[in-house]
Amino acid sequence: MPQQLFVFIQLEFPWKLGPADGRYLVRREDDGEPERVVVLGTLQADRQTTGAGAGPGVLGRLRGHARSMPTTPEPASVPTTRVTVIDPVSLSAENQARAWLAELDREREVDGATAIINRVLHSHRIAAADPYVHEVSPALAIVVRAGWGEGEQVADGRWLHARALRSPRGWAPSRSAGGPRRGPRRDRSWALRPQERLASLLGARGAALLCEEIVLRARQDLDHGRIAHAALELDRAYAVAILELQAEHRQDLAIRVAELEQLRPGVQAQAQAALASSVAAHEPTAAPEPGAELEHDVLMHALGRLEAALRARTAAGV
Repeated sequence: MPQQLFVFIQLEFPWKLGPADGRYLVRREDDGEPERVVVLGTLQADRQTTGAGAGPGVLGRLRGHARSMPTTPEPASVPTTRVTVIDPVSLSAENQARAWLAELDREREVDGATAIINRVLHSHRIAAADPYVHEVSPALAIVVRAGWGEGEQVADGRWLHARALRSPRGWAPSRSAGGPRRGPRRDRSWALRPQERLASLLGARGAALLCEEIVLRARQDLDHGRIAHAALELDRAYAVAILELQAEHRQDLAIRVAELEQLRPGVQAQAQAALASSVAAHEPTAAPEPGAELEHDVLMHALGRLEAALRARTAAGV
């Protein structure tokens, strides 16, 4: 009997992702062919976080109340979750598996595997009603591998052959539907502005707008192909953002606010289309209104312009 080999992409994360250890079959449709098999396994908690004792100042004074504790305690052990995303279509020869690995498009395969993992995590968040389960990006993984093995091997997160993958520029969140993709590496100049604003927010020298969190949620859903969710969130984000930006009376943002007002009707139409499609999915006799279609490009453009306005708002250190 010919040997059956299965190729996989594997990522390890230094925390428990949420779903119980086991094998999960992922399909696009109820009666469709399996798209991927996802295997989750928690490894022995032998990796440790990095850290050191508190330094002088507030933390040092707080630590003074527990003089019996070591000044530099050992870092706590953390669990590691190994996620193996397996192509259910087997190969019959090792040379096929070797050719797959040799010609591997690292970004495309890793991003595709991450999109599958995020579908599992999103479904678990809904099933468990746990808002603290969150999605991942390849940049958060401590190890990324590609390889192949026999059926029972890969089903247990093991393999016959695998190699670690490295991206010279790293992976970043997607800006297209279907899952994360690699983006350009952010240099130090990009990182300085968020750090400055973080200090401002924590020090009560600045304030976050209500719309900012909603915009982030819309971005995450749109990047992961949950277009209806993104449409509803973006509709609310636009409504709140326009009011908040107008209330600041900033002349440097007047043109951007006017642009958002022009885009607002299209965003509202997309939210209405999202609701109509949801009703139609559960009520076969309820046909959606003519022209009520979700359009990814419309949402992507509107979200991008709102993000640009919020970036412009914080450019002066707000």
